[in-house]
Amino acid sequence: MLAPFLLMTLTRPSPCKINLLLNILGKRADGFHELETVMQPVGLCDELQFKRGGHGIQLTCSESSLPVDSTNLVRRAATAFLEAARIGGGVSIHLQKRIPLAAGLGGGSGNAANTLLGLNQLFGQPLTAVQLGELAAGLGSDVPFFLQDRPALATGRGAEIVPLGFFPALQGVCVFLVYPGFGIPTAWAYQELAKHPGALNGRPGRAQKLVAILQTADLEAAGKEFYNSLEAPALNKYPLLALFQEFLKANGAVAALMSGSGSTTFALVKGRNAGEELREKFRSGFGGACWTAVVPL
Repeated sequence: MLAPFLLMTLTRPSPCKINLLLNILGKRADGFHELETVMQPVGLCDELQFKRGGHGIQLTCSESSLPVDSTNLVRRAATAFLEAARIGGGVSIHLQKRIPLAAGLGGGSGNAANTLLGLNQLFGQPLTAVQLGELAAGLGSDVPFFLQDRPALATGRGAEIVPLGFFPALQGVCVFLVYPGFGIPTAWAYQELAKHPGALNGRPGRAQKLVAILQTADLEAAGKEFYNSLEAPALNKYPLLALFQEFLKANGAVAALMSGSGSTTFALVKGRNAGEELREKFRSGFGGACWTAVVPL
């Protein structure tokens, strides 16, 4: 029997996500928060380049402000994979960043998941999907979502993933992303929820209601159900983000919301031309200091 062919190098895209709904249901005994969220993949991607060889894990990154030490999710994912797969050889990884940092878009979580997937492919699939899922859940609540490429409903602390079909309501829709140049730490956003009991103890069932509407072709009705509990602390501290939403909805966006713990605001528009027009209006209104992108869903 021939030995399996092993790749020497591999390049893999690492996409981001938006939360069409993030409903916090309360704090759990283990310190995490119970939640329900509807997550939508977005085709804005970082890039991961893998090369077998050498000793240990050699990690480089195009973004100098992102540490490449043991706190980096790519390094943590690579360490977990090599230990679980009992691989003694080394690997070099380069992370080309395009997704803003601490933006609520899941860039780091996506990097971790795609490191697991990329290394598993590079080393001949030594781990099963179940094993990869267990590693992903140990790295962070959003990481399991990025092991697949479809919209999903996530519950529990966010790591219990139910993949969904692509939503008819989002057919032909583009997302306009606005990153204001500063991040919002996820830990801070969740800690501040204690000051907003209405947002901390949300009404269950909102995610299922939104999914049902998204499975029709009614984008406007779906947009009315978009919700993010973490906007309560974030918009209180950063009222500029609320101004962004008001401006975007007044200038053609079907819906606008903060993604995840922020600070990125996203707006949904019908088609790329509408997205580029909205970007020009936004730049005219707020200047060019913010990072922006128009991306198909």
